[in-house]
Amino acid sequence: MASNKIYIFDTTLRDGEQSPGCSMNLKEKLDVASHLESLKVDCIEAGFAISSKGDFEAIKAIASHVDYPSVCSLCRAVKQDIELAAQSVETAKKPRIHTFIATSPIHMEHKLKMSPEKVLERAVDAVTYAKTFVEDVEFSCEDAGRSNPEFLAQVYSAVIKAGATVINVPDTVGYMMPTQFGELIHYLGDHVVSIENTVISVHCHDDLGVATANSLAGILNGARQVECTINGIGERAGNTALEEVVMALAVRSDYYDAFTDVETTEISKTSRLVSHITGSVIQPNKAIVGANAFAHEAGIHQDGVLKQKSTYEIMTPETVGLSENKLVLGKHSGRHAFMDRLNELGYQLSDAELQQAFERFKSIADKKKDVLEDDLHALISDEIYQHNDLYKLDYFEVNTTNESKPSATVRLAFDNKVLTGSSEGAGSVDAIYKTIDQMIGETIDLKEYTLQSITGGTDALGEVVVRIYDQGRVFVGRSSSTDVLNSSAKAYINAINKMLNSRGDEQVKPAL
Repeated sequence: MASNKIYIFDTTLRDGEQSPGCSMNLKEKLDVASHLESLKVDCIEAGFAISSKGDFEAIKAIASHVDYPSVCSLCRAVKQDIELAAQSVETAKKPRIHTFIATSPIHMEHKLKMSPEKVLERAVDAVTYAKTFVEDVEFSCEDAGRSNPEFLAQVYSAVIKAGATVINVPDTVGYMMPTQFGELIHYLGDHVVSIENTVISVHCHDDLGVATANSLAGILNGARQVECTINGIGERAGNTALEEVVMALAVRSDYYDAFTDVETTEISKTSRLVSHITGSVIQPNKAIVGANAFAHEAGIHQDGVLKQKSTYEIMTPETVGLSENKLVLGKHSGRHAFMDRLNELGYQLSDAELQQAFERFKSIADKKKDVLEDDLHALISDEIYQHNDLYKLDYFEVNTTNESKPSATVRLAFDNKVLTGSSEGAGSVDAIYKTIDQMIGETIDLKEYTLQSITGGTDALGEVVVRIYDQGRVFVGRSSSTDVLNSSAKAYINAINKMLNSRGDEQVKPAL
């Protein structure tokens, strides 16, 4: 299909959510889907219907929730998978089924234990069956990057004949280099029968740090759809980052001669929303959406930017939805100004949520001079995106000197009761966490503790993200406060509540 438009297929809610600790509840998924629609992505891969009842219900909800993008459900080349995928998207205005099977020798031999002939047959059968439910069918050769190109051409030719509207070429394990990947796309363009009747898609992983480069190489060689995620989250090292591909095409349209329909001014707010919901911290030097992406510290750079921004900025902050002169809110700001600023940032809150957030804002504003945009994102995330709280922090106190072990006393609210416990630790945070463990009767497997400053200054909000493991699953807790011990305690309790809710315990019985 001769077109310079590049379709953006967002898989944040499917591949992105498969990143350890990045699972979302239904409300969070709907919020992300709404932001993706505001971004004007062309297709939302909303989940893997067969994987769980929760995934199936989430896809169904998203299918009814959005209007502009296609809504896609992933499925293996298996009849039951395809049927469930079809049911999950049946209410979508533009439904798509995305079916796949592995085609690399290593996958066919060791995982599928199937011959190439059988894989080809299964692929055709899957697309043929999917076409009985929807018109728009995407087909992927899993691990295409390590597959035989001649076999790929044979499979793709057959599934196009069976009715596939999109053929996806995944570098599933992030193995290929940009030149290689571009050559593979070019080869398929030359050798796949009726390729002109379909869209070539690319899906690249970032194991060697070249996912975006590979995707762009694919575009240069004929790909017209890029599968990507917000902030590049996803399995292992992640996926192609949506913001990087979109802005590369926007800034270097002279080189790529291609465009997307993405509303780039929505990038920053969507990036922050996904970061806050998943607890996946954006590294400061991350392209496009990192805190330092538009920061200039070197004297020579500062001098150049002051004289002419284009000396060191190839795009403006406003292009991705940042404002240079951020509206600063303080303790004298009213509810109306607060609500207007949240609307500008993309948050649509109920009256109850707005009141809850405004009270938290006032509390923070009393403690620090100015409340900046990043502070607002953090406090909204804390107040709105929380799971059912079995335990709530009521009070804590830490005693420490440079000559003695810290000790903590903690009070937790639980089931209309107040629990109190005390313990010592190697440090202040350790003392708090050991006390909480003792009180709830669990030895929590804490795998990661991250503390970062949301904004500058000694009165900055400190955001804490923790990851705990339980029965092979990862649970993320996060919180922000001007007191890092307070945010540390709340983040830990947040993760524990998610863990306990996931178990479906009818009666959680604390030790104290």
